[in-house]
Amino acid sequence: MAAGPLKSKLESCSEKPIRHAPAFSISHRGGPLQFPEHSREGMLAGARMGAGILECDVAFTKDRQLVCRHSQCDLHTTTNILLIPELAAKCTVPFQPATASSSATAKCCTSDITRDEFLSLCAKMDSSNPNATTPAEYQYGGPYWRTSLYDNCATTVDHKSYIKLVDSLGLQFTPELKTPQVEMPFQGNYTQEMYAQQLIDEYKQQGIKPARVWAQSFLEADILYWVQHEPAFGRQAVYLDPRVDTAAGYQEAVANMHQLAQQGVRIMAPPIFALLNTSSDGRDIVPSSYAIAAKQAGLDIITWSLERSGPLKQAAAAGEYYVHSIASAIKGDGDMYRIVDVLARKVGVIGIFSDWPATVTYYANCMGFN
Repeated sequence: MAAGPLKSKLESCSEKPIRHAPAFSISHRGGPLQFPEHSREGMLAGARMGAGILECDVAFTKDRQLVCRHSQCDLHTTTNILLIPELAAKCTVPFQPATASSSATAKCCTSDITRDEFLSLCAKMDSSNPNATTPAEYQYGGPYWRTSLYDNCATTVDHKSYIKLVDSLGLQFTPELKTPQVEMPFQGNYTQEMYAQQLIDEYKQQGIKPARVWAQSFLEADILYWVQHEPAFGRQAVYLDPRVDTAAGYQEAVANMHQLAQQGVRIMAPPIFALLNTSSDGRDIVPSSYAIAAKQAGLDIITWSLERSGPLKQAAAAGEYYVHSIASAIKGDGDMYRIVDVLARKVGVIGIFSDWPATVTYYANCMGFN
């Protein structure tokens, strides 16, 4: 990290006690830089790293129960389902070995199995081997900068168990209603609205106060459903704005911030790249037009996901998703804290998701963002 006031300030906190960061440090899928995502072990790791909010991406099973999984159809890369023949046989697309002309494939969804079957699985690091000729070979193949050290049959978690765990830790919740990858209504009569309501109902059933819940979705309709039908929870509903992935969508998003605010949306959550740009000389990191428009509309901002890009210099050179808008300003891994600092001080985010929450927790405690 380059010498300067930011480095000096962060160094001055090296012996300062670390406390939980109530909302600013958000554990993204647990701690998937080193722990299997959405596992009990990963969630506990996120809590140990001082995250004030722990995430559960929510998908539904064949028997319409809610479980924690990043995607409805990622079980073939995030669990050991392919190693259990009776469950692997239920996958939407069974394992197909690699050939001379094609990669190994599979597609296994939470909706292929029941909750009890899901909970019998081991969570593993999200990875696969495209050259595999057997299910066992298919299990591993992730980026070299992640580790399999803690990849020892981690515990899968359903949504109700996640609520109990996070409540027992005294922390806050951020469930993301995953966009279904099966046709809705599921099984003919399970609608998107029923799915959205079920998520909220499980907090109400366990007596969780709405102020502790930050429900997320990429679907604007889900956010507006909560605003209209569950206003106590809708106040903290987080819109994971998908429009920023295209140039036209980005401009649309910038132009209609006030409209969303008028509809009751209060929190925008685009990926990091959408909030940051570089100065005219390409050296400094500055707020983007999106960030400025959101603040002008009176909207709060959360962003995702720090520590997901791998070594920053390599990520910048490759134009990686999260950092491509600021690639020219990145010189090395120390710039991670330049990113956090601009997000916190200049953009004014109220929270940052991280794959290794300790990074954000340290900054929050040092700079007083608690």
